[in-house]
Formats: sequence, structure tokens, C-alpha cells
Amino acid sequence: MSLENSIDYPVLFKQVRILDADSSSKIAETFADVFVDRDRQIHINFDQSKISQETNIDERSGVVLGVGLVDLYSTSSEPGHESRETIAELVQASKNGGFAQIGVLPNTQPAIDDIAALEFWRNVQQKNGDILQPWGAISKGLEGKQLTDIAELAESVIGFTDSKPIANLLLVRRAMEYIKPLSKPIALFPQNPDLAGSGVIREGKWSIQYGMNGYPSTAETTALAALIELVRLTKAPTHFMRLSTTQSVELISQAKNDGLPVTASTTWLHLCHCDRDLETYDPNLRLMPPLGSESDRLALIAGIKSGAIDSIAIDHTPLAYEEKVVPFEVAPTGAIGLEFALPVLWQNLVITGLLTTCELWQALSVNPAKLLGFSQPKLSTLFDPNLEWLVKDNAIASQSRNSNYIGRSLIGKVL
Repeated sequence: MSLENSIDYPVLFKQVRILDADSSSKIAETFADVFVDRDRQIHINFDQSKISQETNIDERSGVVLGVGLVDLYSTSSEPGHESRETIAELVQASKNGGFAQIGVLPNTQPAIDDIAALEFWRNVQQKNGDILQPWGAISKGLEGKQLTDIAELAESVIGFTDSKPIANLLLVRRAMEYIKPLSKPIALFPQNPDLAGSGVIREGKWSIQYGMNGYPSTAETTALAALIELVRLTKAPTHFMRLSTTQSVELISQAKNDGLPVTASTTWLHLCHCDRDLETYDPNLRLMPPLGSESDRLALIAGIKSGAIDSIAIDHTPLAYEEKVVPFEVAPTGAIGLEFALPVLWQNLVITGLLTTCELWQALSVNPAKLLGFSQPKLSTLFDPNLEWLVKDNAIASQSRNSNYIGRSLIGKVL
């Protein structure tokens, strides 16, 4: 359904829940009337004279106005794979989902590994504003063999990552040492490829029951432990992405207690699903790392609550229809999610009482913005957590359909 047609501007929303960051960068909750003018500009402390006879009074209850959401890392299919999703679609999907800024991974074609590739993103930003912010590659061609010209890239990127595991730990150490004085984050995906092997589902009860190759949790935790030791050696501020295990939360918590400059994130799907949910063999739930156990899921949520896990990433990964209409074991990993993440997280975490409203918004907005060095997000995301809508083709921006939420009804929509 199109919300454009369901709201007549200008409009006044009564007693909206306001989620804004206080002086200590913590999300705090207040209530106020919110006026949205004809140009879709949002006003809280507004002159009552703005409210004319033509202003529509929206009587719905429970509406939330929060600071804009910030996604740490997602994939842009353009340049290189425009048939999956274009820049214009990515921008619109971001806005539809309430995201003010998106960190774009360097795994485009060509990779964002030199100044020439960054010229494309300068043009994108001139056309679309600063909603899309590129990461720079750590290694040339994302091959994990030779460092990029980190100093040359630093001025034009938000940080450095290869968005996939780097087996060469000496190269990782050198990258940490080069990046540290540049005041840019380095983001690492911990995985031991030898231990991961051909695993497609978390090793355990459900991998046996579903008859699929198991991916042991140690494939993540052994790599994470080694990388934490490099942080201990170099003292380089480091972000660990896509964490998915109970032990990873414990390792990050201990590293923070030791005073190491580490931050961590998990993805929204790892907070909403577990390996048990793969009974349908839906290739749209084939992720990397694979979905963890239910105890892993609850440990990740507890990690957000405790502060061990700083942020929730969307890791939006568009793929073409024919790429995902294959058996689970051979499907490429990844799913789209920018337009679904907020309502699904709200229903799974806030409504169930696992996280408070402020804790969810903190992990989706203020914390990722701080990590990336962005200014504090402004109040811009108006969300109705009670609005039900059907996820069908004309309701979303992306031409990719690799999500298990396509065709389902969701409760909650960004207005």
C-alpha cells in the first residue's frame, strides 16, 4: 500500500513519542504534538498559527518520531550489478525504511579501492546528498593480498573494510597500524575459512535434522580472538561486524573491560531469526555468517542491552531473482532489508519486551552515527508501529526480491 496516498498534508499528529538524543548522546523519550507541513518538513515546537483550517488532524495513536536511522554497512549493486538494484532504488529504499545515512561497502564492481572509484561516489553524492557514504577497501581488489593506498583514500571514505574475512593477519596488522592515526574505523569480519569449510547452517541440532553442512561457531570465535589480540598489540580502534555467537559477545565484552578500543555489530536478521527457522530451506535466509542458535540470538540481544554490541546493521544485499531460486546450499548469501528492518525489529524485540524503544533506536541510530564519525542524526523518522501493510512489489523500492518477508504482512511502517 502507498502511504503517500494515506496522509493528506499539512497534518498534525497528537501526542507523538519523541526519541531524541540528549547531551550525553543517549536516546531519551518525551511526548509532543508534531506538525508536518506541505513540504513534508517536521515541526515540534511550532507556532500554533501554522495550524490552519486546512490542516488535517491525524487521530492515530502510538506514532513515533525518532532521529534518523544510520546503517553501518550495506551493499550497493551499482556500479557493476544494476540489474539487482540501482543507486536510485537504494536511496529510495533507505528513505522508505527511515534511514538518513547508509555506509556503502566497497564490494562494488569496480571495488572502492582507489581514487578513480571514489569519483563515481562523489557524483552520486552530488545528485543524492550525503545519504550514501562509501567505505574504502583495505586491500586491492578485496583480495587480501596488498594494501590499498590508505592515506590517499582516507579523506573520501568513512572507514576501511574488505567486507569479507582477511586470512593474512600480517596484512591486517599493517592495516591497523596505517589506519590508526587517520581517525577512521577499520571494520573486520571475523571468520576462519578453514573451520567454516562448506558450512551453510550453524552446526548443531538443526544442521543434523535438516541434513545440511554445519558451520561451527568456532569459525567465528577463533578468528575474533586472534583479531582482538591484534587490537591489543596495535591499540587501533576496530569494529567487528556480523557477530553471531554467544562466545563472540563474551569476547567483545571482555575486550571492552580490558580497555581495548573495540566496537561491534550484529545484523537485524540475526536478532530476529535462528537456525530453527530454516525448516523451509528458504534461500533468502542463507546468510554469512549463518543464523545462530536461539541461545545465540538471545545472547546478541542481551549484548545490545549491556552495551557489548554497539549497533544493529542491516547488511542490505540485493540479489537477482534467478540467483536465489536455487537450492539453499548453493544460493549466494545475503538478503535485502532496509525497508523491513525497523518494523520487524520493533515487533520481535520491543513488543516482546526484549529491548526498550530507546535501546533499539540507540543501536540503529546514535551508536552507528558515532562510530562512523557522523554528526548527531536529526529528528526525521516518523514511524507508525501499528500500521499493517503488505510487502508486495509496488510497496517497496528495490527490484530485488531476496527477502523472506516478500508477500507477507508487516506491522509498522515509516510514514
